Amino acid sequence: MNSPPKSLRLHIGIFGRTNVGKSSFLNLITGQDAAITSPMPGTTTDVVEKTMELLPVGPVVFLDTAGLDDSSLLGAVRLKKTHKVFDRSDIVVLLTEAQNWSSYEEQVIAEAGKRLIPVIAAVNKSDLRIPDREFLNMIKEKAGGVFVCSSLDIADRDKYIEVLKRLILERCPDDFFNPPALIGDLLPPGGLAVLIVPIDLQAPKGRLILPQVQAIRDALDNDSAVMVVKEREYAAALRRLKDPPDLVVCDSQVVLKMTADTPESVKCTTFSILFARYKGDLVGAARAAAVIQKLGPADKVLIAEACSHHAIEDDIGRVKIPRWLRQYIGGDIQIDVSSGKDYPENLKEYKLIIHCGGCMLTRREMLSRVEKAREAGVPVTNYGLAISVLQGVIKRVLSPFPAALEAYLNAEKSI
Repeated sequence: MNSPPKSLRLHIGIFGRTNVGKSSFLNLITGQDAAITSPMPGTTTDVVEKTMELLPVGPVVFLDTAGLDDSSLLGAVRLKKTHKVFDRSDIVVLLTEAQNWSSYEEQVIAEAGKRLIPVIAAVNKSDLRIPDREFLNMIKEKAGGVFVCSSLDIADRDKYIEVLKRLILERCPDDFFNPPALIGDLLPPGGLAVLIVPIDLQAPKGRLILPQVQAIRDALDNDSAVMVVKEREYAAALRRLKDPPDLVVCDSQVVLKMTADTPESVKCTTFSILFARYKGDLVGAARAAAVIQKLGPADKVLIAEACSHHAIEDDIGRVKIPRWLRQYIGGDIQIDVSSGKDYPENLKEYKLIIHCGGCMLTRREMLSRVEKAREAGVPVTNYGLAISVLQGVIKRVLSPFPAALEAYLNAEKSI
């Protein structure tokens, strides 16, 4: 991997009315023709993404959206995609023009406020009109941060970027600069984690998948050591250690073998469960996992994947989990699958949502999905927790997380 994946970048959503200069603003900041610009309303037909290094902020993704007042034939479709960008945005940049503030801008402020997303207002087209102080004070009171720019003023590009970076640093969510630990807080300084990494048809050629790479890096960042083995070599590797490891983490598909080979005194879990904590709400996911025990043939389950991929013959989300679910309940059950950025609006139809680890989503995106499910009254668990219930080892793999284990046990008692 030569650059940080999108899920680890700060996502900056660019919002505003049609022809306010959003695409020109993106091109100015990135220094590239990342987005098509035109005086014709509705030129931006889909969300345009552009990644870049914005030092000292770090790696970012800019998301250029369609105009909020798009009234074209495809306007409704574009606006639907625009509103979905709120789920992905860590910061909102709201473009407007001098002395022009309407219900559209208020909608952005309200939606961002509801989601606790910080807003930076950029008053564009200063080459045509300079905003007065009263207008700027009004926007600052509503948005918190404001600056004046002209997307066509290439000569002052560096000045605009410096102001934007300063406002981002002032308003950036704390968890971007101080993200929660993935594995490091589960290990003592100088400790050892054993990572069991299957090399199968789903493993990318020549490298490891993102959760495994992140776990290795997080352990090293926290001054701990890592041993990486395949499942067949795990038991032999343990015998060669003078002292037992402090933690064992495995791919969910080999959790049964891992728990069988791991001494009871050693804490163990799965990569997917680590990501349930890192990206979302592990306690809630553990509580939801207990729902599996009361599923019946008449129930519907949603398998939600964060990435789109070609399913192989024994795909974990589309083949294995559905098969294990049907074996567990002793009958058929209706299972739907959603993938990529698609997330169904009819969540109320489901008894349970089983989500992947979400390594391709930002934490805000994952929490947004959890919140939408909560509003629909549907519990959300994830692959690692669900597989561990189906394999009968859920209590074992929740041993490193006392609060989550207690939540699961309490939910189990109420079934």
